Amino acid sequence: MNTTNPITIIKLPNELPEKPEFDPQYRRAPNRPFNLNENDTILALKNALRYIPKELHEKLAPEFLNELITRGRIYGYRYRPKGPLIGKPQEEYKGIEESRAIQVMIDNNLDFEIALFPYELVTYGSTAQVCQNWMQYQLIKKYLEIMKDNQTLVVMSGHPLGLFPSSRNAPRVILTNGLMIGMFDNTEDFQRAQVLGVSNYGQMTCGGWMYIGPQGIVHGTYLTLLNAGRKYLNHSDDEDLKGVLYITSGLGGMSGAQGKAVEIANGITIIAEVNFSALKTRFDQGWIGKHSDNLEEIFSWVEDYRKRKESVSIGYNGNVVDLWQYVVDNDIKVELASDQTSCHAAYEGGYTPAGLSYEDGRELLKNDLHEFKKMVDKSLRRQFELIKIMHNRGTKFWDYGNSFLKAVYDAGAQDIAILKDPKNGFIFPSYVEDLVGPICFDYGYGPFRWVCLSRKDEDLDKTDIAARDIIKEIWESRPIKRGQDRDNYIWMRDAKENKMVVGTKARILYADGEGRVKIALKFNEMVRDNEIGPVMLGRDHHDVSGTDSPFRETSNIKDGSNIMADMAHQSWAGNAARGMTMVVLQNGGGVGTGKVINGGFGLVLDGSERVDNIIKLALDWDVYCGIARRAWARNPHAIETAKTWIKKKEGDGFITIPEIPDEDFVENLVRNSLKK
Repeated sequence: MNTTNPITIIKLPNELPEKPEFDPQYRRAPNRPFNLNENDTILALKNALRYIPKELHEKLAPEFLNELITRGRIYGYRYRPKGPLIGKPQEEYKGIEESRAIQVMIDNNLDFEIALFPYELVTYGSTAQVCQNWMQYQLIKKYLEIMKDNQTLVVMSGHPLGLFPSSRNAPRVILTNGLMIGMFDNTEDFQRAQVLGVSNYGQMTCGGWMYIGPQGIVHGTYLTLLNAGRKYLNHSDDEDLKGVLYITSGLGGMSGAQGKAVEIANGITIIAEVNFSALKTRFDQGWIGKHSDNLEEIFSWVEDYRKRKESVSIGYNGNVVDLWQYVVDNDIKVELASDQTSCHAAYEGGYTPAGLSYEDGRELLKNDLHEFKKMVDKSLRRQFELIKIMHNRGTKFWDYGNSFLKAVYDAGAQDIAILKDPKNGFIFPSYVEDLVGPICFDYGYGPFRWVCLSRKDEDLDKTDIAARDIIKEIWESRPIKRGQDRDNYIWMRDAKENKMVVGTKARILYADGEGRVKIALKFNEMVRDNEIGPVMLGRDHHDVSGTDSPFRETSNIKDGSNIMADMAHQSWAGNAARGMTMVVLQNGGGVGTGKVINGGFGLVLDGSERVDNIIKLALDWDVYCGIARRAWARNPHAIETAKTWIKKKEGDGFITIPEIPDEDFVENLVRNSLKK
């Protein structure tokens, strides 16, 4: 055995990093309650010290223990790079092209202008982390810098397991987050695993390192609102939301898209946000137009804009329950309403109960979790009662995929569920169930996105024009014109004017399967011809095939399979097999642990023919995996879309199409048989 060559171990350096400095202008995660017993505290500390050279244990162990007791987590603040992080131009990173692109995306997720709690690696949703701690971040970067194009980095719940031999067409990074064993897949055990440092809540694009700021959800929100007008208010396809009031809550990383989306749709919105720092960030970034803590003043603005039929987005610095109470007490007309507080983490600071300021809520969360939970439950029940009153007066309310309806049920208001059982659904629809599912997902439209890795405005401008022209070509070529294509064309035509970019130069577009492939091939050609620099493609996990969740993405699946997670797993595995650069599979999403499995991808466009082939195989699969599942659930638009795909494949692809019994045949058979 040859012992002359020492092994190379990728590890953190032996030098002790300097103590961190925290800029007070940036938000910090709440101090989570410390509730570990002695044995678990020892285990958590040992787990964190695994990353640290042994000679530094004596110095860092007490610091880590203090973080654990005071912050409720070990973040390893000393290992955070100094100063602000941004997704720099790709050429400023070390490594091969794909690994440099991935580093752009990681740092963009932690940009002070993007991340909700940047010092705690939380990008959005109160709890969604890029990884668990800064030691993991540093090791991930080290591995990416030395990666070869025939190696794969495996990351398990934020922990870089290692760099393994693979092949050129294998993913460069495979990530998983929070995949708990079934009997432990509950909030209590998940939170214990987080504190121990063995599980990460990646939520969706945060854990897959593909978040692009609030723009990432704004197009879907815009389409949801337009289609809500069409479905609930009898608007025509070419009608917008002039004079329509939409009230909601949340101005965080995901919910922050609401104001911009309403303005683009020419409506009026009031968005409640208890955290003034989050509200001020969105105002400074131009994502809301006005703000106040005075409801009388706010509704005087609303009346003025209604009369003028002009759009405005207003941030209300206060609790959403107080907003609902005001509209009830003053009998104000509200056409559309939803909620985007982080109800998937209602007891972890995602929901501030009525009667408490944001700051007081954080203190109570830290010092008396039992009382905090009681107040959250009472507040949720009161909010539900007020929404019911407004619903009876004509307001159309839907759940926006934040687990609000389930949170209300868990708070004790069982009548929010049909027959008092959430397995039967809820008395208010999910926005996917009524709007995005049948109108977008069943046709293959979903939140496709791209990032210009050069960070050049001119590259984004060129891709915007190319995508716009392809969407127009598809729209004009269809024998039966679709409103979705019209909406997409207008979206791309006005994209630059709407000033949606925060961080890297990125764009979101609800393209269908055909559009995604054509746009991606065009972009790769543009890279090949040196018209633009390399591009990272991806999508939100909230898409046609990426996510299984009966409370959101698969809420319009009515064959009983909405409780199954096969589609998300198959989508993830299929993307890995077809050569995506990054693939991720996660537990949690926007509705909480145990309620969803979701996956996503990233694909670096380098101009090569190899990537052309991946686009044709993987992007097509990524959409039509979901179409096939939705078609089998007897969704009529998905059946239509699946048949069109089969025809275009000319024998190269097949989807199993369901046989549909004659109307009332089965119902009559069963009822007559059971009477005997």
